[in-house]
Amino acid sequence: MEVYDAIRTVLAVRKYQSKPVPAETVRKIVDAGRLSASARNVQPWQFIVVDDRETLQNLGSLARTGPYIAQAPVAIVVLTDKSQFGMSDTSRCIQNMVLTAWSEGVGSNWVGFFGLEAVKTLLGVPDAWEVFAILPLGYPADKIGFGKKNRKPFEEVVYRGKFGVKYG
Repeated sequence: MEVYDAIRTVLAVRKYQSKPVPAETVRKIVDAGRLSASARNVQPWQFIVVDDRETLQNLGSLARTGPYIAQAPVAIVVLTDKSQFGMSDTSRCIQNMVLTAWSEGVGSNWVGFFGLEAVKTLLGVPDAWEVFAILPLGYPADKIGFGKKNRKPFEEVVYRGKFGVKYG
């Protein structure tokens, strides 16, 4: 899948088939995060790949906004350090992983951004790291359309030169 097609069609997936995601696909997805651009090349991220059913169920119960993690065949717990660019760089790496997963036919959704402190204890994450997000991964359980997004029109959000001047 071309990059723009992945961006144009990616949708949040919250229901997954029980079919496992192949290890080489998971590795490719995580590597897409690892290879992300990083301010000053700090690379403020670490990743924990979770495929143990009991741990996935625990993650689902700990993540208020993502109980569906419990049904995913695998999840990537994304850690960030507390550096100046940690939040922006780690956000970029998550988007790379979401798009790479989608291009492989694997659905995901960004869970977190807050309320994941208990995950640190569950997974033994050192204090220097923050649990930034959890990305459940799996093949979509429901037939979903591609590109059926409800977004503001281009003309409503893009200007030329200064605010309010039509782009095209």
